[in-house]
Amino acid sequence: MSTHEHPAPATADRPTPLLVLDVVGLTPRLLDHMPHLKALGESGSRAPLGTVLPAVTCAAQSTFLTGTMPSEHGIVGNGWYFRELGDVLLWRQHNGLVAGDKLWDAARRAHPGYTVANICWWYAMGADTDITVTPRPVYYADGRKEPDCYTRPAALHDELTDKLGTFPLFHFWGPGADLVSSRWIIDATRHIIRTRHPDLTLCYLPHLDYDLQRFGPDDPRSLKAAADLDAAMAPLLDDARAEGRTVVALSEYGITRVNRPVDINRALRRAGLLEVHTQDGMEYLDPMASRAFAVADHQIAHVYVRRPEDLDATRAALDGLPGIEQLLDDEGKKAQHLDHPRAGELVAVAEPDAWFTYYYWLDDARAPDFAQLVEIHRKPGYDPVELFMDPLDPYVKVKAATALARKKLGMRYRMAVVPLDPSPIRGSHGRLPASDDDGPLLICSTPRAVGDRVAATDVKSLLLRLAGLTEDGPSVPTGHK
Repeated sequence: MSTHEHPAPATADRPTPLLVLDVVGLTPRLLDHMPHLKALGESGSRAPLGTVLPAVTCAAQSTFLTGTMPSEHGIVGNGWYFRELGDVLLWRQHNGLVAGDKLWDAARRAHPGYTVANICWWYAMGADTDITVTPRPVYYADGRKEPDCYTRPAALHDELTDKLGTFPLFHFWGPGADLVSSRWIIDATRHIIRTRHPDLTLCYLPHLDYDLQRFGPDDPRSLKAAADLDAAMAPLLDDARAEGRTVVALSEYGITRVNRPVDINRALRRAGLLEVHTQDGMEYLDPMASRAFAVADHQIAHVYVRRPEDLDATRAALDGLPGIEQLLDDEGKKAQHLDHPRAGELVAVAEPDAWFTYYYWLDDARAPDFAQLVEIHRKPGYDPVELFMDPLDPYVKVKAATALARKKLGMRYRMAVVPLDPSPIRGSHGRLPASDDDGPLLICSTPRAVGDRVAATDVKSLLLRLAGLTEDGPSVPTGHK
């Protein structure tokens, strides 16, 4: 036994330990290709899981953990326009952005000393959890970006790195995104459970996001991705079973087939509503000067309109734009529980086979240099094309190899390999699902733990019950005799 390992506490009133797996993109259709997870649902219980609008990672996870909708917890997407800063920011990491009572707050009121490990669920930094692991590159002063992660306690960083290697950031997102990152997260989760025995372990597994967006949910490569992830999870499921840990596997959304990119910002620019400024021949979105612009987020786009008198012109620019199904105004946002000050004045919802690009330039020659990089923090919207290398560039692999060589020598490098053509994308999400087969689901190792359907806002209370906790103290988990 290592110096970190110790047996799980064996007290009569210890809450039932939980492992909550966020299997991104999991749907009933994919479950048929995942025998270990399917068996878990057959011996335990499963149900369709409601999601939120937008059905994206940050909004859905925040609802699961607070039991409230985006109108209350404030996470209206994976990013938004920070009006007070005049800047579009995606993939922030501070838990302080999420309003409301968190799952661990409620658990500790019922059971003081309740321990929580968060392994790669979003908004992990600054959260009042006992153990944290989350992707966090090293940003060197000379501009280099190197893979790494943030941990709490800080000593866990070197412990995990020594045991598992550096967090594989370039396998977590970008053209190289693959199973390697999910395997690292699984191994980190197994190590933390074995050495720390947290009462609640949250584990985020991103693998299904990649090929389902690249190739579509029904492509053989996507079905293989589901089978590969299921096989990688098997040892973690075995560990949980051996420890007597209740397992919940859930998903935030289902990914459905798309074939139409919608250039919403280009429409606003052609209407004279979106402004850019130019530096070194490159055009940059000027959100502070724009009368209207959109923050694209998969199949949802928050449209920010600077002045009320420009609302009609904005609607006119977008009405009839192919690929837009709805434009939610104040009443529409309220009906979808998306009426929060961070939301756009209008929210565009794509048609089922469409998704929104962030592109705002009208000539690729004037695109900013970050457009061809994996640069999730500089782009004023989500860019799934970062999952590809440019097929039109005959030297793209040479460029990548040269950049990697410079990286290994400790020199600055520029991995300009991302195409400016959005047409290869075949899968997206963000809309509410049209059917349960294409929507998220929840699987629990406990028989009869769930009924016919679970609302996203009920996940928090379900997990408390499974742990044997209520706000008033211990209780018998649902499905237990």
